[in-house]
Amino acid sequence: MHSCGRPQRSVAAAMSPSIFTYHFIRISRNAKTGPIPVTTTSANSCPPGCSFKRNGCYAESGPLALHWRAVSDGERGGSFDALLQDISTLRRHALWRHNQAGDLTPSSPGVIDARLLNRLAMANRGRRGFTYTHYPATPKNEEAILNANRLGFTVNLSAEALGQADMYADRGIAPVVVVLPKDTTKPVRTPAGRSVIVCPASLGNTDCLNCGICQQRERVAIMGFPAHGAGAKRVEAIFLKGALW
Repeated sequence: MHSCGRPQRSVAAAMSPSIFTYHFIRISRNAKTGPIPVTTTSANSCPPGCSFKRNGCYAESGPLALHWRAVSDGERGGSFDALLQDISTLRRHALWRHNQAGDLTPSSPGVIDARLLNRLAMANRGRRGFTYTHYPATPKNEEAILNANRLGFTVNLSAEALGQADMYADRGIAPVVVVLPKDTTKPVRTPAGRSVIVCPASLGNTDCLNCGICQQRERVAIMGFPAHGAGAKRVEAIFLKGALW
């Protein structure tokens, strides 16, 4: 199912910086997540500084791209309030993933809307929601992310290279994930010696439903996601360039 109450608006309006669309599905058919609740947020939620934007983002190609485009155009999904209502109906301790495509809602370009993130975290209370963000680790964004994690909604900081993953881990505000070259199958270490575990679902060994490690806010290990999809080579290029971090 998806959220009801979708506002009627034009494509141009749906892509306005101040208007976002949220799609909720109670049972995902994504093999990597498994049959858990999953959301998608319109593409205008993504931070302008994300290196993968139109440059290897997995959600911009394949079947997910068609769904994301429909959400971004306002053809599917609904309001933020409708999203919170959907989340509030999940059973206690339910594992769910926010944003298989899209990112946290901004209040201005590059700045997470702390008020909306707090409301999302409160709606998640008693449940095991998690997500990832490419928003820059500015003081305002860090404060919003730290608060969400303290409230029980896991926001992972998403790094583009191993050195950046170390930098994020040093901040100690949230768990960290990082992209890896597409053929990576074994754990690696960051320049500072931190362990990077390859996502088991990426290796085809399990799914999010039976893993759940990305929801563990207090974990020490960094999770690594091998580049995949049509843009894998471009993601690898960004990773290798990031070796200079």
